[in-house]
Amino acid sequence: MKAKDALRHIDPLRLLALGLLIAPPLALFGLGMLWLWQTGSLYYWLAALLLCGAAGYGLQHWLQRRDRRLLAEASTEPDPDWPPRAEVVWRDVEALAEGLDWQDWPLTEGPRLIELGRLTLERVARHYHPKAEQPLLELTVPHTLLILERACRDLRRDIAEQIPFSHRLTLGDLIRIQRWKGSAEQAFRVYRVGRLVVNPVDALISETWRSLREQGTGVAQAELQGWFLRALVRKIGFYAIDLYSGRLPLTTEDPTAAPSAETRADLARAAATPAPREPLRILVLGRANAGKSSLINALLDRPVAAADTLADTTREFYGYPLVREGLTEALVIDTPGLDGNRVDEATLIDAALAADLILWVSPAHRPDRQAERALLEKLRAAQAARPEHRPPPLLVALSHVDQLRPARDWQPPYDLREPTDQKGANIQSAVAAVASDLAIPLERVVPVVLTDERRYNIDDGLWATILDQQDQAVRTRLLRCLDARRRAENWDLLRRQMIGAGRLLMKLPARFKASQTRQD
Repeated sequence: MKAKDALRHIDPLRLLALGLLIAPPLALFGLGMLWLWQTGSLYYWLAALLLCGAAGYGLQHWLQRRDRRLLAEASTEPDPDWPPRAEVVWRDVEALAEGLDWQDWPLTEGPRLIELGRLTLERVARHYHPKAEQPLLELTVPHTLLILERACRDLRRDIAEQIPFSHRLTLGDLIRIQRWKGSAEQAFRVYRVGRLVVNPVDALISETWRSLREQGTGVAQAELQGWFLRALVRKIGFYAIDLYSGRLPLTTEDPTAAPSAETRADLARAAATPAPREPLRILVLGRANAGKSSLINALLDRPVAAADTLADTTREFYGYPLVREGLTEALVIDTPGLDGNRVDEATLIDAALAADLILWVSPAHRPDRQAERALLEKLRAAQAARPEHRPPPLLVALSHVDQLRPARDWQPPYDLREPTDQKGANIQSAVAAVASDLAIPLERVVPVVLTDERRYNIDDGLWATILDQQDQAVRTRLLRCLDARRRAENWDLLRRQMIGAGRLLMKLPARFKASQTRQD
């Protein structure tokens, strides 16, 4: 139907002029084919045509795969520093991005792209404000602008680095291409009809090659526009999740650049040197006389914490700087026993929530672990009530393994995977029992001996496990410091806003008086 409509608009004289123009090249083509047939070279020419065409098509296919790979490498990935809740939100953002049809969101229509950004923000906000009728309205104006600013900055970088000649393409080019697209397609259809009338064989060959080219380039164009739309959704979703996870403050300062109030207080109680920046907070918990202070002395390799055979030696929270090769700046904090009367459970849980790594000391020769399990369950419940935070890794130092039966037999090292004697088998059983009683992964329970004369498995076992959990502890510290920075930022902004409003109110009488004078 479209071809008939196009033929009605063709001027016969113009068609004649077109025929006269293309007659010499067509004659040359026909004579050349006749010459090839007469010399017996036609089949060789056709074979060369097919080989070159196949090679060109293969090269084009390879280039397309290379471009796809480059675009895939520029894809936005979730941040490993996000809290657990963010994983569900990111999957929802991914579903939105993958479900887009590029034809529904033209790149030349700005309002449609703004609508797509609003839809992405609303999709993320709904997870964090499920009861709000319009969750998007819960975003503050500065944070909304910050999300768009960061997303556009990343998109600009990705487009400039991944899309060829993007630095020469202007918005005017896009508009002109879109404006002339319909006219160009109509003119091209007229040309194809005319070529079909003049030379059917040549038209058939050209249409075949055109179909092959469209399979290679038409899909690439669709993929490019689809990539841009998916990248836009992912970027906006990424920074929206960053905001709700507490990782997108309005200021750009390092949140760990200064020690927190808790760190300064812990260092002051231990008369230690103030920290230049916020360290990893490693909290040592356990029942009285389990070996907490002895563990700290073993980690620091010097006697700094008061360790005694009497219960409840530690009466306060004391922080000791821990400097060892391979570990970032850290503060190991000694605490009173959880079964003593020096501190209540709520205080211990609050301290654990503010920690980046927890070392739980449990004596191997005391099977009554009900109090330890009860406190751990309360701690886990408190952590589950804060899905926007990342819980710190928890390691168990199983102390006093040298006192397991046979008590007099102590000849380390012991192979706990395949023990060859009764002592090693009992240590292995104690590790499994503690992991089951406290609901801790088996690989996070480390048997140790903390007395100076029998010190065992500190460097090879416990220290290696601490270093293995260091990355997760650093992520926990980042979220903790960002949360503190956000609270301080809110108060600081409010203070500055109140000061600015006060100054404006003080100037109002003078401005009103000046206005009255001008009117008079």
